[in-house]
Amino acid sequence: MIAPQATDTRHWSFHTDLEKIGWLVINTPEASVNTLSREAIMELETLVARFEDLANSGELVGVVILSGKDSGFIAGADVSEFDAMSDFSVLPEALRRTHALFARIESLPVPVIAAIHGFCLGGGLELALACHYRIAVNDEKTRIGFPEVNLGIFPGFGGTGRSIRQAGPVDAMGIMLTGKMLRAGAARGLNLVDKLVRHRDMLHWEGRKAVLSKLKSTEAGWTKKLMALPLVREAVANQMRKQAGKKARKEHYPAPYALIDLFEKHGNDWRAMIRGEVDAFVPLMGSPTASNLRRVFFLSEGLKKQGIKGAKFSRVHVIGAGVMGGDIAAWCAYRGMSVTLQDLDMERIQPALDRAKKLFQKRYRKKREVDAAMLRLTADPKGTGVSRADVIIEAVVEKLEVKQSIFKGVEDKLKPGAILATNTSSIELERIAEALKDPARLIGLHFFNPVAQLPLVEVIRSTFNSDEEIGKGASFAQAIGKSPVVVKSAPGFLVNRVLMPYMLGAVERVEKGESKELLDAAAVAFGMPMGPIELMDTVGLDVGKSVATELGHEVPADSKFARLIAEGKLGRKTGEGFYKWEKGKAQKGETPSHPDLAGLGKELVKPLVDMTEVVVAEGVVASPELADIGVIMGTGFAPFLGGPMKARADGRA
Repeated sequence: MIAPQATDTRHWSFHTDLEKIGWLVINTPEASVNTLSREAIMELETLVARFEDLANSGELVGVVILSGKDSGFIAGADVSEFDAMSDFSVLPEALRRTHALFARIESLPVPVIAAIHGFCLGGGLELALACHYRIAVNDEKTRIGFPEVNLGIFPGFGGTGRSIRQAGPVDAMGIMLTGKMLRAGAARGLNLVDKLVRHRDMLHWEGRKAVLSKLKSTEAGWTKKLMALPLVREAVANQMRKQAGKKARKEHYPAPYALIDLFEKHGNDWRAMIRGEVDAFVPLMGSPTASNLRRVFFLSEGLKKQGIKGAKFSRVHVIGAGVMGGDIAAWCAYRGMSVTLQDLDMERIQPALDRAKKLFQKRYRKKREVDAAMLRLTADPKGTGVSRADVIIEAVVEKLEVKQSIFKGVEDKLKPGAILATNTSSIELERIAEALKDPARLIGLHFFNPVAQLPLVEVIRSTFNSDEEIGKGASFAQAIGKSPVVVKSAPGFLVNRVLMPYMLGAVERVEKGESKELLDAAAVAFGMPMGPIELMDTVGLDVGKSVATELGHEVPADSKFARLIAEGKLGRKTGEGFYKWEKGKAQKGETPSHPDLAGLGKELVKPLVDMTEVVVAEGVVASPELADIGVIMGTGFAPFLGGPMKARADGRA
């Protein structure tokens, strides 16, 4: 890596070599990732002025921009500054200033090369697109994209126009509207990257060659000309709105729709698209949606600071190969762990292995990667993997005596320091741990269905547990790519405690004759990812009843709910519950009209919000903020509202 110079700024170092090539290295101080803060951009302005002088005097033949961080190139703008930047008196001028800076980089008379490894996201990609040529390391760590839509905005440093110039309108808009992060090869295929190299240590050499060869990226082809036709552009924009509408309502998430409007106006002229960014971007930055999504972002980032530094895990043993146990095992194997999966016999384990293979085939691109993951997941009917495992997770039926019997049988086989955990969804840990010689050893690691999609793991703390045991549990959750929220052992913990009144309240309304389709549609109109009846089917009616009973909620024997369970119609997993299910989708009838769908949704969600307040008051979670991020991650509660506690405080729930 390039050595810093004595004239370094805080964020950048720059020097020229004997060939008159300039080497610009970004290294954000006191941070694990590089970001484009206001200070970094102001320093870059000074440096670009220097480049202009050196280039005009013949002392500079080109510039290569590199990162001094192992994590990657630039992760985007500094989100911590967004609240201050949302001020309408500050933001427009700041955006125009950055636009002017990137235009100066683009106009330099010598080539400017972006040499990318790791993360190149948001503002980092916008800077790279203002360079003349882009080289990226073709490995699993490289990720390129525009995640701004997840923060309620869209690219604001000229990335809208420049990505359209490079990738073409349809592909560029697709990347911006979804926030999808691309691998290096995919970015190269879309013309966002010009050259791929195998290793990071090749960037210096390839950057040098690109400067000396005066390489310049080519623009997108024929689609740009097609977008010059207003009727074509209008049709494409309408199709984009239709697709966006399937994922997010305009009143909840205005950013995608504002970006589509901008495209419809200026999608035939990338420079006009950039000029139009400011007016469209500014209202979004200060919107309640963007403010709440920033809050969710910081709460999510805060979860990563939990755990014990240096904790390492390589072997996991899962007891119970049902839907939850099997999917936990598959996820751990997908994340690189060696996993042994135990149940009574192979007949019970095989379906879990089959589901795991489908997960791997969906997630991996190459057959050899799928095969390697399958080799990491081993059927273990006799439980021989217990003694070697760093983490043992029990995920059997919600019956106290069964769980106690399992833990009695494995306690003496554990290696020192191994985590002993239960995936119980509702039973207090103290009751399970009574059967152990050392009850302090048992923690809760509560996953959520579907395991591969929901990011939350509740790390459950009993009165017996030490900070170290809970810290190790949080570290393990992070090691497999999950977000840990520590909760006190109490019936239902956090998520199931708040979900049950919500789901059972909706079920009770269906029992009284209300339309399940209407109730589900109302919850979605409020901002939930799916309605409460569809959610009950997804969780499983048997699981729902078990948790309800554990929490003291009555399920009448003569109810439709109880009859469906008695008939074995348990929801999605059996193909029928309240709905019939085909190919993983609920088959819904026509939704009756309603004068205030979102208002009905707010009414439905009220029991969830009320119970969240109770849970916080009881100290089940340490703060309202942890309750908000836990409920968002565990239930999908509308992120644009900031969580149930924030929504209640704002009068929106």
